[in-house]
Amino acid sequence: MEILRAEFVTSAADREGFPRDGLPEIAFVGRSNVGKSSLLNKLVNRRALARTSATPGKTRLVNFFRVERREQPEVLFVDLPGYGWARVARRERAEWQRLIEAYLAGRAALRGVLLLLDARRDPGDDERDFLPWLAERGVVVRLVVTKLDKLRASEREARLRAITRELGIPREALVLTSAQNGAGIDALWNAIDALVSREPAARA
Repeated sequence: MEILRAEFVTSAADREGFPRDGLPEIAFVGRSNVGKSSLLNKLVNRRALARTSATPGKTRLVNFFRVERREQPEVLFVDLPGYGWARVARRERAEWQRLIEAYLAGRAALRGVLLLLDARRDPGDDERDFLPWLAERGVVVRLVVTKLDKLRASEREARLRAITRELGIPREALVLTSAQNGAGIDALWNAIDALVSREPAARA
């Protein structure tokens, strides 16, 4: 995958700050510390396009990144604030939730959501509730397992079965990735391209 350009566009705290250029958008969402920024950087072969942090919950805005590839349409990657981090004040968590929902429920340029799941963790209520919430609003979602390198080979199938059982989805619905060693990056790009090629859903 030849990346010609990958650049930060803007950060937004509300709808007024969202870009208006109409490029197709792919949103990255998941629990704090699931590895969103690391995976985004790996996809575009950049070390620090999206900032990573040792402190979960660091991303507090909606961050937009423009990606240009050879012989492919430009796309905006959208890094949404991580959720589920208990050390953040309840009021601030509620504000993040409103910001995330405002983007996902009302963004005409959105072609799909990548819901990231840590390979070492069972999905929680947030993920189980989030999938039907997206479906009700016509948002297409792809489930992406991160940090596959953190598991021993003997552990992987049991963990994947646990994830699919908790979410009630087939095994083939998961895209398995590692930002550390690059596993699954080509498969993830294929999933992204399939989403980008879709006609945008009609949303308010």
